[in-house]
Amino acid sequence: MLRKLATQSLVEQRRARRWGIFFKLLTFAYLVLLLVLWKGDDLLDTGLSTDKHTAVVKVEGLIGPGQKASADNIVKGLRDAFKDKSTKGVILRINSPGGSPVQAGYVNDEIRRLKKKHKNIPVYAVATDICASGAYYMAVAADKIYVDKASLVGSIGVLINGFGFTGTLDMLGIERRLLTAGENKGLFDPFSPLREQDVQYLKGVLGELHTQFIAQVREGRGVRLKETDGLFSGLIWSGEQAVELGLADGLGSSSYVARELVGAEKLVDYTYEGDLVDRLAERLGASASTAAAKIFGIGTSPRLM
Repeated sequence: MLRKLATQSLVEQRRARRWGIFFKLLTFAYLVLLLVLWKGDDLLDTGLSTDKHTAVVKVEGLIGPGQKASADNIVKGLRDAFKDKSTKGVILRINSPGGSPVQAGYVNDEIRRLKKKHKNIPVYAVATDICASGAYYMAVAADKIYVDKASLVGSIGVLINGFGFTGTLDMLGIERRLLTAGENKGLFDPFSPLREQDVQYLKGVLGELHTQFIAQVREGRGVRLKETDGLFSGLIWSGEQAVELGLADGLGSSSYVARELVGAEKLVDYTYEGDLVDRLAERLGASASTAAAKIFGIGTSPRLM
């Protein structure tokens, strides 16, 4: 009887192990399918291609470190696109209100570097809903810019904003205590009265950044730019107005640019969106991603950036 019980136990263990392997493989296949479907753009293939194609790198949302549209992600996508020998042209497809001038500057510099290195590969910026501020800073590095007639384009300006709570603190009977080493260390502190000298200093810094922005626009657009009153005032323009002002070269989508200008209708997406675990976390949620990591032994490790 003991022998039979031991044998039965082994059989059950083997059966459980086989079913465990089956469900792990089934779950893995499901997750892979989700990742493939998640690319979400029926017009775009993914990965390297042996056929001549137009590479697409997307800039979506706020531009900043740690964001989906960070310079690290965008630059990696651009480098991969140019590296592929089947790439005939590159499209930077933009839908962003802007963000960090530093991150935008990194991308602008990298586009110019890649253009010099790969002189036979043209670069086009294509705006969808919005291409403003830092996003337009990136776009001017492209050879040409195309927009939709209803796109919002421009906002060539720089800002810094915040709130002041000194009156609120007085009403609540709260005393602000701020100690600094350096008379300007508390610059723009929201709980301290705003000093005129601080305002003038910050305006000077913003003015310098604005001058840098304008210089990049002039360099990128050249004689196509029609400098009118208000062009560099931070105003935003429709796609049609942007074309009239020389902020853009014409109306057209990514498909139009690939087909009519690049001459390679097939679009291949090179947008870098993080590693497998990061993408699962965004798609399925942190809990589901953690469960998958435990099942397949996939772990995350600390990163130094």
